[in-house]
Amino acid sequence: MLGVINLIHESDEMETLTASRCLATVPFGARFRLIDFTLSSMVNSGITKVGVFAHTKYRSLIDHLGSGKHWDLQHRQSGLFIMPPVTDDVNEVRRGDLYHFYQHRDYFTRSTQEYVLITRSHMICNIDFDAMLASHKASGADITVVTKVQPELFGGKARKLQIDERGRVTAMQDHYGRLESDLISMEMYLMRKELLLELVDTSLAQGQDHLVRHAIMSRVNQLHIQSYEYEGYLGVVNTLNSYYKNSMQLLRPDVWKSLFFEPGPIYTKVKDEPPARYAEGAKTSNSLVANGCVIEGTVINSILFRGVHVHKGAVVRNSIVMQNGIIGEHSFVDHVILDKDVTVEQGRELRGAEVSPFLAVKRKVI
Repeated sequence: MLGVINLIHESDEMETLTASRCLATVPFGARFRLIDFTLSSMVNSGITKVGVFAHTKYRSLIDHLGSGKHWDLQHRQSGLFIMPPVTDDVNEVRRGDLYHFYQHRDYFTRSTQEYVLITRSHMICNIDFDAMLASHKASGADITVVTKVQPELFGGKARKLQIDERGRVTAMQDHYGRLESDLISMEMYLMRKELLLELVDTSLAQGQDHLVRHAIMSRVNQLHIQSYEYEGYLGVVNTLNSYYKNSMQLLRPDVWKSLFFEPGPIYTKVKDEPPARYAEGAKTSNSLVANGCVIEGTVINSILFRGVHVHKGAVVRNSIVMQNGIIGEHSFVDHVILDKDVTVEQGRELRGAEVSPFLAVKRKVI
């Protein structure tokens, strides 16, 4: 299989968390980025050539992925390829993913792989794509889409599907449609490379330039689109509330084990830090604390990224504090998301709500 992580027009309602970064590089789970989950699943499934179609705000993406060595994708013949838009023209950048696939069609035509797996970055899961390929071959389908019965999306947004008794997709709608179904698309599509190139050419010739909305949804009755149901943990993270609630799910040991270790480990960019240091009098409960943190106060039901410093007398509850955050002495934060490099000064109090957590952006002093 040839891997494609498609970031073009990816659904994004993350407010200021994505003001200066793309959705794929939003920090998640104390030391990871959203894209790490899909990319690691591909690597664990033996996919050795992965193309990332960047779109906007991709500086942090390039910095995070680098040469791909942290995922063992630094090889010249296979490896990791980051493909930004070929032009800075606003009108061209706004066009759909099929147009950008066409602009980089040499990536597909020069590849020797028979199948193409196209995914997004906001579906947080740990999946075996080898099993998906075996199911695709056995069904004889034109396209196989990964699906999940997910009644609760924690505020995330996803396409809804209907299937018949044989698992064939009979209807597909965007999240705002009226289709009554708990079966959602995980935005992972497997097909032969020749079919993808045919869909690119045919759809563009008809003035259509979106893969799913135009090339696939409009051909549900013409193509054999088969459902492959995923049974592991799934987090749909493309809104601020879904980000917070799925992050809090990681504090459950069963979710943590399922997501990060089954069927394979999740890899990320390595940053060497000393172990977290807990001072005398520090208290922690039901929290994820990354390496490099210094805890002098109290941390309860929270997620702390690398290098966070919780000073003496400070209390962090039900919150997410990203890299190098500083919580001043005798400060109190509850239901708060702090982006990288945010400082909460001494004696301050920040309170959010579970349905609407307080969000502070990068390099802000409060």
